[in-house]
Amino acid sequence: MKKSALQIARAAYRPQLPNVLDGPVKVKEGEPTVSAGDQEEIKKLFPNTYGLPEIVFEKAGTAAQSKPLNVGVILSGGQAPGGHNVISGLFDGIKAINKNSRLYGFLMGPGGLVDHNYKELTADIIDEYRNTGGFDIIGSGRTKLETKEQFDKGLEILRELEISALVIIGGDDSNTNAAILAEYYKAIGAGVQVIGVPKTIDGDLKNNVIETSFGFDTATKVYSEVIGNIQRDCNSAKKYWHFIKLMGRSASHIALECALQCQPNICIISEEVEAKDLTLDQVVDDIAQAVVARADQGLNYGVVLIPEGLIEFIPAVKRLIAELNDLLAAKAEEFAAVEPEAQRAWIISNLSKENAATYESLPAGVARQLSLDRDPHGNVQVSLIETEKLLSEMVGKRLATLAQEGKYKGKYAAMHHFFGYEGRCADPSNFDANYCYGLGYTAAMLIAAGVTGYMSSLRNLTFAPVNWVAGGIPITMMMNMERRHGHMKPVIRKALVELDGAPFLKFVKERENWKIGTCYTYPGPIQYFGPAEVCDQPSLTLVYEQKRRKY
Repeated sequence: MKKSALQIARAAYRPQLPNVLDGPVKVKEGEPTVSAGDQEEIKKLFPNTYGLPEIVFEKAGTAAQSKPLNVGVILSGGQAPGGHNVISGLFDGIKAINKNSRLYGFLMGPGGLVDHNYKELTADIIDEYRNTGGFDIIGSGRTKLETKEQFDKGLEILRELEISALVIIGGDDSNTNAAILAEYYKAIGAGVQVIGVPKTIDGDLKNNVIETSFGFDTATKVYSEVIGNIQRDCNSAKKYWHFIKLMGRSASHIALECALQCQPNICIISEEVEAKDLTLDQVVDDIAQAVVARADQGLNYGVVLIPEGLIEFIPAVKRLIAELNDLLAAKAEEFAAVEPEAQRAWIISNLSKENAATYESLPAGVARQLSLDRDPHGNVQVSLIETEKLLSEMVGKRLATLAQEGKYKGKYAAMHHFFGYEGRCADPSNFDANYCYGLGYTAAMLIAAGVTGYMSSLRNLTFAPVNWVAGGIPITMMMNMERRHGHMKPVIRKALVELDGAPFLKFVKERENWKIGTCYTYPGPIQYFGPAEVCDQPSLTLVYEQKRRKY
């Protein structure tokens, strides 16, 4: 297979490990942990893996003699830049423990474990994928590991291959499944450890010890490059308002990071909309007022960033979606039998008065999309809702009204974009290449330490990689109970944008200037070679967050 010049050059890059992992390590245990919420319920569900201590690795004087390890690895959920480096780091880590260790990749996600589809990952294979984007080394999938039958079926192939540890690379739902699997295997004495690795470009899998999920840095830099390009075009043509929807169903981290990188005229933060109990009309009015203010200066152009999940954060719509989720879960067969032209009336007749009114008030297209098939986790597929078009059309109607009232004399033309898949499989930035390799290597050390139900962790991420702190945290520490498919279930609590956090406060301080002025910045493409200030900087979210932290 022919490779590009960049592929060849990137293959030569050697990720930097924390100094502590450069040689034998020993475990330093912290205090016992508790879950993020609903402690008693989580403790009852995870009696064997709840309350475990945080772990930090320290240098050990001499290496203990270790036997070979057979380890399995799964890529779960959507792609994120750096997944191949997690596997590379895991491979190198278990080989450092014992050169005869072996790594098996289960194909196309968790379904590969259940269906016994796998391949051994040898040095020749691993070397082809170092520092590359994508998940194509073994593929990924969204099969949920949640039933005893699945666990037992997976255990058959683990025992056949003499695999003693399984590493699941995924987001919050995938790592929730990892915790459930770890608990089950521990309870039955299966002798299989389960370790998670935090992956999601959305940035919503984090806390004070998981500082960021891998892929967020690369994806936001990819999006920021394209947003910057659009801003340059916008400032050149001076005649379009660009409405740009960005990935981020459950949180606005991507939108906020891109705003900090690019300084657009408007960036909507879903968490702020919810906190202020704003209606859809109020969101539209805020944008329309900015269009009017710029038009008064002769500036009939601008850029608006919109989080993918905005519609779910508008309180009235959020209440509607919650009831819709329960209704369509409880009456799935009945709804499926309703003719398409009668579905809207059926839904309205089965909703509470308040939510029926909200549903009826929405444009027909958006209302229809809210009742489409759910994703595997029972959520509305908000990426299918064209929020960018909805907002631009509603803004246009508001401006027409203002024009009739003599309050707007500008020109308004809208362009629409959705940046999603473009950022998921880019070659990882130097930050993500180092971070992912270190997460994989740390996972190997957690396996060697004999623990299960832990997530690989690296901290101090705004420092040079050699100074990062390696260790692990119990996955149950991140969990609480939430309603899914009409039932309360244990899940990892999503990390939302903190409205009192340093990144958001920085944004608030600057956004009025960005709104009226034209303050665009142009980040340009990811740089892999050159000065550190150009190539190795972490996300601005991390930079601003850690200014208030002490180490």
